[in-house]
Amino acid sequence: MTEFKGLYAIADAECIGKDFLIEKISEVLTAGVKILQYRDKINSVEEKALIAHKLRCITRTFGCKLIINDNITLANMVDADGVHLGKEDLSIDEARKLLGPNKIIGASCYNQFNKALQAQEQSASYVAFGSIYNSPTKPNAPTAKLSLISKARKELNIPICVIGGITIHNVLPALQAGADLIAVISALFNATDPSKTTAEFLNIIHKFDLTTLV
Repeated sequence: MTEFKGLYAIADAECIGKDFLIEKISEVLTAGVKILQYRDKINSVEEKALIAHKLRCITRTFGCKLIINDNITLANMVDADGVHLGKEDLSIDEARKLLGPNKIIGASCYNQFNKALQAQEQSASYVAFGSIYNSPTKPNAPTAKLSLISKARKELNIPICVIGGITIHNVLPALQAGADLIAVISALFNATDPSKTTAEFLNIIHKFDLTTLV
């Protein structure tokens, strides 16, 4: 798998709203997002299929990876680049059998380091920790401290994703702790100008990457 890091836009249908979903996703892709997850807990199976097909076309146009949240059938249907699995979803081993060896499989590990170790052993492509900060999308989510991210950075050899309440004002400590992927929902899609906010996130991440090369 090619390098998998940077800004990870999570397009949550409930957060964005049906009327603006495709429009706002197009804005962040135009601004440079290269990894997009489609998460949809509100639309019908038929609506999800229509949206996912549109997103597959758009993401290919912009050279962006498309990850489907917890729906392997939908991921296969649109030939998505992979899936993201939560604690109630199929196991990584089962997902790998259904998707094949080359697809991306991410796993939510919340604030549990042992779960991340297990996910790595089961061939997860990346692990996600959160909520790093107070999350407007999931206000009752468990907290994953930045010290946990630092520990994971030292002991894991797959990309580390962080999620939960991340904004342009607090993203730098997450990067400094060792995060490879910065997953953002509200700060991008609820922004007054999603395109501008995307550019600001990408600029911060780019500058941080440059400092690590010095």
